[in-house]
Amino acid sequence: MPPNLNKKKGLFSNLLENGTKILLKKQCKKIGHLTIDITARPIDLIKGFIKKFYIKAKDINYQDLLFDEIELEANEVKIIFKLTNKELSFKNNLIVQFKISISENSLKKILLSDHWSWIEEIISKKLLTHSKLEDLKIRNDNITIITNHPNEEVRINIKVIKNKIYLESKKNNKSFKIPLEDKVKVENVNIKNNVIIISANSLVSFN
Repeated sequence: MPPNLNKKKGLFSNLLENGTKILLKKQCKKIGHLTIDITARPIDLIKGFIKKFYIKAKDINYQDLLFDEIELEANEVKIIFKLTNKELSFKNNLIVQFKISISENSLKKILLSDHWSWIEEIISKKLLTHSKLEDLKIRNDNITIITNHPNEEVRINIKVIKNKIYLESKKNNKSFKIPLEDKVKVENVNIKNNVIIISANSLVSFN
């Protein structure tokens, strides 16, 4: 997925990468390590055209959604870049390919946060019947919900159906669709090394 990050950078390309970092940090409460790579000829950059845009970030907080790692890639990108303040904006709609990694700790903080408590409430209602989610574990590449009933644990399957993510209780065979915008198309979801990895694409509109 990532392009060659070792190729020599021009001045304008470096300025655009710095402008992108400023834009992303304005949108997110927190971003840890951030890598940006731009594939374009110098003459195309001057015209505001980028062949490929690649971003990789770690330790992200976006609207209290916590992601351990995100990779984004877009092609055929048209931009407006102001040298005076390094302000970057996009001229065209984009199809963005992305991969998101979420650890047990991040998922737990999301579901038990005040901002996203409504998701936790729906999961408890849809998958746990009369119980309430109090904790969760990802072990042996499986999600297990610990409820407020003593010694009760519910194993959860996570799968993709028609480009949407579903959680399914192994205990009662009930399922719940994670609410996502229609423009987000999930391609694959799996758990590897006890980390949830979601691959998807989305239309990003700047109009």
